Amino acid sequence: MRNAFIDTVLQACTERDDIFVISGDAGLGVFDKFKDEHPERFLNLGAAEQNMIGFAAGMAMAGYKVLVYNIIPFVLYRCYEQVRNDICYQNLPVILAGIGSGLTYAPAGMTHYSIEDLSLTRTLPNLAVFSPIDPVEARLAAEFSLTSTSPVYVRLAKRGEPDIHSVQQFDITQPQVLIEGSTPVALLCHGSIAEETMHAARMLAKEGLHPRVISVPMLQPLDSSALLHHLKGVGAVVTVEEHYRSCGFGASLREVIMDSDLSCSLTTLGIPSRFIHEIHNTSGMRKLFKIEAESIAATVKQLCAR
Repeated sequence: MRNAFIDTVLQACTERDDIFVISGDAGLGVFDKFKDEHPERFLNLGAAEQNMIGFAAGMAMAGYKVLVYNIIPFVLYRCYEQVRNDICYQNLPVILAGIGSGLTYAPAGMTHYSIEDLSLTRTLPNLAVFSPIDPVEARLAAEFSLTSTSPVYVRLAKRGEPDIHSVQQFDITQPQVLIEGSTPVALLCHGSIAEETMHAARMLAKEGLHPRVISVPMLQPLDSSALLHHLKGVGAVVTVEEHYRSCGFGASLREVIMDSDLSCSLTTLGIPSRFIHEIHNTSGMRKLFKIEAESIAATVKQLCAR
């Protein structure tokens, strides 16, 4: 997924001379060819994240389309004030490419997880937010980012995620129905956890249950009308995400449903609001928090049995 996003940006660099890439001592090897071919448009600013964001804002004000690349704790958490004041307040066309969404970096520990980033980005007007589920959505998010005149944050995994979409072109700002389904339950997901969600749907199909599965790649601004349209006729909605339940997409969707005339239940699957001290790989962490395929399928079966 990460490579699809970066490759799209670097391909655009061969066609445009206004793209400037900034790394915060990350992505070693990813930008080697670009550095060799365009040394005047690449800087590694090292472990100085606040300076990195301020520098990006200055380059954007000078007319560049700037890509800032780092892991999410260093592209958003450590430099939140600069993202808020220097980029979003000024509404500058900076792309924040955050690597390591959710629990991607397990077992590196809590310092490397990105399970509250959506709560922070919700507080930032002007900032578009994408959470692609596969390389196809990552590429389309990159294409959107390159043409946006406002800041964009894209949260990306990097574990070699498979293609989920069978089509290559669609509107990345809209929710995408992956499986139409016939059971009156809808599974909504974003990010790399979609792989588990799709696996759960295949497991359920073997038992005669066919929930609707929807990807929501653009989380801010959230297209409420499109979401409500896709949820018509659904009696139960389940959101699945590698994020705190209390402040992620599920919480945003709860607001949308409460402000509508939609009559359905909402179950949010995700991470409880606590610091994580357990150490597992990504699969183990998903099992711990019951967001792996088996637990997702079990939740749907419980809802269908009511």
